[in-house]
Amino acid sequence: MTAKLAASALPRISTGTAELDTVLGGGLTANRSYLLEGTPGSGKTTIALQFLLEGVRQDERGLYITLSETAAELKDVAHSHGWTLDGIELFELVSEDGLHPESEQSILDPSEVELGETIAGVMACVERLQPSRVVFDSLSEMRLLAQNSLRYRRQILALKQYFSTRNCTVLLLDDRSSDPGDLQLHSIAHGVITLEQAAQEYGSERRRLRVVKMRGVKYRGGFHDFAIETGGVAVFPRLVAADHHREFNEALVSTGIDQLDEMLGGGLSPGTNTLLNGPSGVGKTTTAVCAAISAIERGERAAYYLFDEGITTMLARTRTLGMDLQPHIDSGMMQIFQIDPAELTPGEFASWIRRAVEKDGVRFIAIDSLNAFLQAMPGEKYLLLQMHEMLSYLNQQGVITVLILGQHGIVGDVRSEIDLSYLSDTIVLFRYFESRGNVLKAVSVAKSRTTEHQSSIREFRLARGGVQIGEPLKNFEGVLTGLPNYRGSTPLMSAEPAAGQG
Repeated sequence: MTAKLAASALPRISTGTAELDTVLGGGLTANRSYLLEGTPGSGKTTIALQFLLEGVRQDERGLYITLSETAAELKDVAHSHGWTLDGIELFELVSEDGLHPESEQSILDPSEVELGETIAGVMACVERLQPSRVVFDSLSEMRLLAQNSLRYRRQILALKQYFSTRNCTVLLLDDRSSDPGDLQLHSIAHGVITLEQAAQEYGSERRRLRVVKMRGVKYRGGFHDFAIETGGVAVFPRLVAADHHREFNEALVSTGIDQLDEMLGGGLSPGTNTLLNGPSGVGKTTTAVCAAISAIERGERAAYYLFDEGITTMLARTRTLGMDLQPHIDSGMMQIFQIDPAELTPGEFASWIRRAVEKDGVRFIAIDSLNAFLQAMPGEKYLLLQMHEMLSYLNQQGVITVLILGQHGIVGDVRSEIDLSYLSDTIVLFRYFESRGNVLKAVSVAKSRTTEHQSSIREFRLARGGVQIGEPLKNFEGVLTGLPNYRGSTPLMSAEPAAGQG
């Protein structure tokens, strides 16, 4: 217990990336050596430069020791992000002099001379500059110079001991070119951060990081998505719903459709999610838009995430139904995001959701649709885990969430790619049905955890002004087979053509 308290009392320093500091539980423990490993192109150099630039902002001396990249290349990397490396010493251990024929000798083993000169050069530069932050790039060249694992380990231990006596916080970069099972560096370093990148069959590559080890610190485990953007690395910490909770009013609110409120047992409950499930064109998006407009009219901010449809198309279609969203967008009460699932990582999407809720004050969120969101995930298992955590977070924040899930087919065997029924607090089913030679639409509420909902089936129509829902219909046949046929006596709504679809 005393050792843990002592470790927690040690000073912490920022990596230069606030979200990475969050993952690390507050940053790096000062005056320790850390291993930052990843394949070429995974983002090691960018993170290392951000680490040193943060030191410059804190009036700390920074030193970048490079064996693999030239100073000119490092300056080009910094320039691409809009940075200047003023205040950071760039030290190249291999210069043009080292390539001159006169620098060669044949009496001693070249590796012994080169390794000794490398270590001496590092120590001389540190003694001269007295830096607080050091980046050593990279250990793969040191490994080649050492030629055997015992000598390599001894040199790394010596460097670690030397830096610790000089009050330096050190990032040791490694490109993982050694045997994947070789964990020597892991045991030596005070902490280990692993960067990974994976190419997709289509779309941009995905990057993620994991804190493998961090002595004396409670960090956030698991994988965290990150992206290299102009201006540096953006880290998206894995969402943990249990860390977020707030008090909110649980009174039922309207969907904007009186008959649907009646079917739901009074309306929607804040802190719950509603799944709109049905085939394409049946009216799911229009229903979600009605609920969003109702939230705005209550004075709540709304966010709509479009995975399938373009914003222009959506705005034009809702305008024909008498629901003009442009004034709400102009007022800032509604945000609409058009998302390309091939370019978005799940972690980045979760960070968008958090920013909307915590910074923008959004109280209503619609995701349209989960079918396209699935394409951003590596598989159904991970989608369900991601959605479980995200929905738990939104529920604890008191947000009303509407999820749209399209089903394959129009009639007959209508199926979904995924089953989110157990994650949903409320499920609203939309179906096509046949009556007297016409294809019509029906809606029913299959589940509600918070209210006593109706189990009736009602006719559903899209008309100017939004949605029309008729009286409960009886004498349906074949509802569960996917081919509902109405033979009842309750009069249907007007057979005039609907104003649009959604």
